[in-house]
Amino acid sequence: MVPVKVLARAKSRMSASAGPHRQALALAVAADTVAAALRCDRVRDVIVVTDDPVPAAELAALGARVVPDEPDAGLNPALVYGAVRGRELAPDSGVGAISADLPALRPDELARVLDAAAGAPTAFVPDAAGIGTTLYTARPGVPFAPAFGGDSRAAHRARGARELLVPETASVRRDVDTLPDLREALALGCGPRTTAVARLITALHTPA
Repeated sequence: MVPVKVLARAKSRMSASAGPHRQALALAVAADTVAAALRCDRVRDVIVVTDDPVPAAELAALGARVVPDEPDAGLNPALVYGAVRGRELAPDSGVGAISADLPALRPDELARVLDAAAGAPTAFVPDAAGIGTTLYTARPGVPFAPAFGGDSRAAHRARGARELLVPETASVRRDVDTLPDLREALALGCGPRTTAVARLITALHTPA
């Protein structure tokens, strides 16, 4: 599952730096994330959870399945709903949720992380800052109980999920919330949509 915010509210922490390109950046980052996940040979389906028709249409065109944000009670309930839909489609498969803001995501690195995740009932990947979470997984038959938001690294640990620190998988951990995050993602090598929008963001090309 990939949760995608309504674009009007997405990437709010980059309002000043991205300016008029903020919504385009949010959509580009989500599209590059979804495209990379779809190219991963360990991924059977990508389910996008969103109530915004604009990313819904673009991400569906890439090959993702799109479901509404139900029960409209926040991120984690929406992901649980997406997991229910995913298990209806593939009861024998594990399920996972990944952040929508991993524009440098590489399919081979995601595959290595998912292989590692298969060894635990539930598992998660901490973000690059070591506070949040970029990926949470549950094996077939195991309750899917994500705890994204705030200090989700500690929350997932407290729930007994296995923390995965797989070598050479930086693209799975580099989420983008701020301009410095975006610089680091670009240094790793972002997907084409994010790279194109980044060229338009003046703050990226202004000396710090």
